[in-house]
Amino acid sequence: IFFGGNMKVEIVASTSRQLPNFREEFDELGGELAGICYMPHTFDDVKNQPLDRKLARAGLVKDGGHHSVFDHEYVTLYLEDVPKMFAMLLNNERAYNTSEKSGRYTKMTTVGMQADLYTKWSKILEKLIKDRYGNEQYFDNKRIRKLALENARLFLSVYTPTSLAYTVSFRQLNYLYAWLGKLQQDSSPLLSPLTKTADEFCKKLEDLDLIDPDLVAYGKARDFSIMAKRDMQEYFGDVYCTKYKGSFAQYAQAERHRSLTYQMAELPTPEFYIPPLVQEDDKLCEEWLTDMLQVHEFTPQGSMVQIYERGTPE
Repeated sequence: IFFGGNMKVEIVASTSRQLPNFREEFDELGGELAGICYMPHTFDDVKNQPLDRKLARAGLVKDGGHHSVFDHEYVTLYLEDVPKMFAMLLNNERAYNTSEKSGRYTKMTTVGMQADLYTKWSKILEKLIKDRYGNEQYFDNKRIRKLALENARLFLSVYTPTSLAYTVSFRQLNYLYAWLGKLQQDSSPLLSPLTKTADEFCKKLEDLDLIDPDLVAYGKARDFSIMAKRDMQEYFGDVYCTKYKGSFAQYAQAERHRSLTYQMAELPTPEFYIPPLVQEDDKLCEEWLTDMLQVHEFTPQGSMVQIYERGTPE
């Protein structure tokens, strides 16, 4: 299991009007935007106010918990060598934007038995797909290879290192920092292995001077949403709630539909996704499940979880 240690975090873009001292500039901008509610004339009048007045207003709204003005300020971070599960943890919270290294389009790097099974099943699946679809125009060698890798990555741990760009508001980033600080108290066996990664990420945010204690204090009242606290009943009307089983890989893709709400829960007994072409062959199907059980302790991405999906029909 990947526990961090080589993580890289850098700022690649921000809401900035100059080369920033982030905290001071965001306070100044937040103080200006907070002045819009009560401005007597135009926004130019607010912008031209003395800096100390803007900072005082920023402090006032922080103390009152009116943090929406700090959602205007965005930071884009590039994270390298973080567990896939850590990316899923961040990507379940809104609002944000993410661009992540794809296990569908690129070859993933891993070691040991996971690497052996990843290579083994890439070759088996490539042959299965080519035998079935190789004569169809759409399925050239590149697409066949991609589909094989996409299914073979299900043997890789959900803690396999990945890289991503993550854009989030200044307020939300500080709330995430607060929630990550409480992660060691979470009893979920899926989240507890992320504690060291969370500590390392928080330290890097501190080093980048992106943490505001006043915002963090209010953020502690909430927590991460990825793990369902209860079973949910299905309902279909003007709003809906449905539940179904899916792999970690499926959940990671689904949660990025930002107009819907997703949560997951572990299943009482292990179950694994089996690609349809493998299911057609009883011997291959048995071999797939046997291999999955060999890496079960690493929580492969092909493990099934209970998925809860809520939203509006539109």
